[in-house]
Amino acid sequence: MAEKPAVLIIGGLGYIGRFLALHIQKNNLASEVRIVDKVLPQLAWLAPEFEDACSRDKFMQADASKEQSLPRIFDRSNGKEWDYVFNCGGETRYSQEDEVYKVRSLALSVAAGKEAAKRGVKAFVELSTGMVYKPDSQPSKEGDKLKPWSKIAVFKLQAEEQLAKIEGLNLIIVRLAHVYGDYASQFVSTALCLARVYQHLHEEMKWLWTKDLRVNTVHITDAARALWAVADWYAVQKQANWDAKAMGKIPTFNIVDKGQTSQGTMAEIIGKLFGIETGFQGQLISTFARMNMDSVVDDVNDEVLGPWAELLGDAGITRPGPLTPFMEKELLKDTDLSMDGSRLEKVVGFTYEKPKITAELVQDMIDSYTRIGWWPVAK
Repeated sequence: MAEKPAVLIIGGLGYIGRFLALHIQKNNLASEVRIVDKVLPQLAWLAPEFEDACSRDKFMQADASKEQSLPRIFDRSNGKEWDYVFNCGGETRYSQEDEVYKVRSLALSVAAGKEAAKRGVKAFVELSTGMVYKPDSQPSKEGDKLKPWSKIAVFKLQAEEQLAKIEGLNLIIVRLAHVYGDYASQFVSTALCLARVYQHLHEEMKWLWTKDLRVNTVHITDAARALWAVADWYAVQKQANWDAKAMGKIPTFNIVDKGQTSQGTMAEIIGKLFGIETGFQGQLISTFARMNMDSVVDDVNDEVLGPWAELLGDAGITRPGPLTPFMEKELLKDTDLSMDGSRLEKVVGFTYEKPKITAELVQDMIDSYTRIGWWPVAK
């Protein structure tokens, strides 16, 4: 029986990193795990079920974007090297200055990649985003045109390109759709917070653009399983079924469910769960919004942040969690996030356990927020 791999997770207390650590722990997949993050566990909004997976003895506080931190991050007490390195690090907030992404995303990826190559790490998995593709309602495959449409994506694509040039790096790139699930605090959760506000105000919740706009998703537990599956496929199964001539030198995989989630899908689920009217702004307002995006988003944020604060106050939530109905301009563009995830299934043999977003899975999210004390439950 081969020894289980030793695993380093950079950005391991982030949303995806913690669920990857939990997947590894639950299934006893690794001989050793080290979680590196610049945030301390007590400040990371960790739910109780992560206590063992992200325990203090596995955790190291360090900033992987700083080269002087790398020896400490990569050195192991037994003198051996890590087998798998997952780079879940990088800036996840939207609308930051370019410099923030350069340092926290691009520099971090490149520094960690160079160190992994130097040390002969067997699999280095770089987490990227599906926002690197040229927007199209037709699902993008891994070899399709690239035209990043968020700042995160611009710098993630630069990281992909620079990592691909590092001699001797055993690189796998994964591009993720919108990740949702228990304790998630981005994208789907924003819509849920907005829905809670409109439910409270007894108003209709209206989306910009159309019901057909693609906002593809993947459940967090499938995302974590997929990350492990690609590392195992690369290092243990020796890249079975990979055709470098047709598919390119660097194994690249989309991680996205099979539901082709659209705004219409989300509106239907939210209407059902919150008992509110949902709809779409007409062509006129959407055209106006396209021309005046800043003021439109500011108006909506002004409208909803006050009632949200009231809801939290009424529910006695004095230490709010990471949830907010605040909308990011970058995510409100009229751009499709539309991806084809079939390569992961065909090449790696991966199966999605949650092939599409459902009202039940979204209700699970709300239940997770309630359990941890983040959600203003309707009285």
